[in-house]
Amino acid sequence: MTLTNSRNIAAQPDQRLAVVTGASGGMGRATAALLAKDHGMKVYLIARNQEKGQAAVDYVNQQSGRRDAELVICDLASFDSIRAAAADLAARCDHIDVLINNAGVVTLRREETEDGFERQLGVNHLGHFLLSGLLLPLLQKSDSARIIVVSSAAHKIGRMNYNDPGMTKGFRVWNAYGRSKLANLWFMKELAGRLAGSSITVNAVHPGAVATQIGVDRKTGFGAFVHKLLRPFFLTSEQGSTTAIYLATSTEAEGQTGQYYYRLQPAKASERADSVEEAQRFWVWSEQATGFRWDL
Repeated sequence: MTLTNSRNIAAQPDQRLAVVTGASGGMGRATAALLAKDHGMKVYLIARNQEKGQAAVDYVNQQSGRRDAELVICDLASFDSIRAAAADLAARCDHIDVLINNAGVVTLRREETEDGFERQLGVNHLGHFLLSGLLLPLLQKSDSARIIVVSSAAHKIGRMNYNDPGMTKGFRVWNAYGRSKLANLWFMKELAGRLAGSSITVNAVHPGAVATQIGVDRKTGFGAFVHKLLRPFFLTSEQGSTTAIYLATSTEAEGQTGQYYYRLQPAKASERADSVEEAQRFWVWSEQATGFRWDL
């Protein structure tokens, strides 16, 4: 399968500002590089590791020739770190045109964030929920801002048990991951509804099976075996970023909001993911969990 980054995508060689989370490697780094190189954007790369993050910034600058990409240190497993990163961004830029919530983790065993939440839900959803809310004032200053949430077809196996949100009983890695991807879609749907009629659009993507997104340790026998077995079926990071890039830059995507995309086209999400009532309930829970109330 071949996907291109040029099909139906309008280059915008200007000074638009983009923020990409999880940008130290893989699909996040590829996305940042393509936004800078092919679409003329100044990109802020969000990463938790200084060394890896700076290497990614250097890569983006080398690929684009712009030399203006910047690193923002942020651990999405820490609400304090997220608040500090949002303040850092507010001090560096006066608006944001594109926010791509790309960062994601898979934990083979149950782990918790700094604030006590199951790590996959905490990083993949709650961290982005808080960060996006804190960056909303900057997004509102753009003439036409776009938020892209990286979800997954794994959302179809997701369930939310409000009696045990921490998954302290019967933790299963893929159930937890699927729940976090379902959370991404509920967040996208509810936020798009709340921002309807504004200058901000919100959409989600299923990037496909990207090699760097598989959460197993390739240094272990099992991890090495899985990657060797599945490598022929994986997309490259650049291929995986295609739909997110399309939604962030294409004139065809202008004004489109509240949609779940795969391969540049709207795709069918699960009935649970499309539930307005479930999305609203989960939004309230997310505000309570983060201690942050969106000004919408």
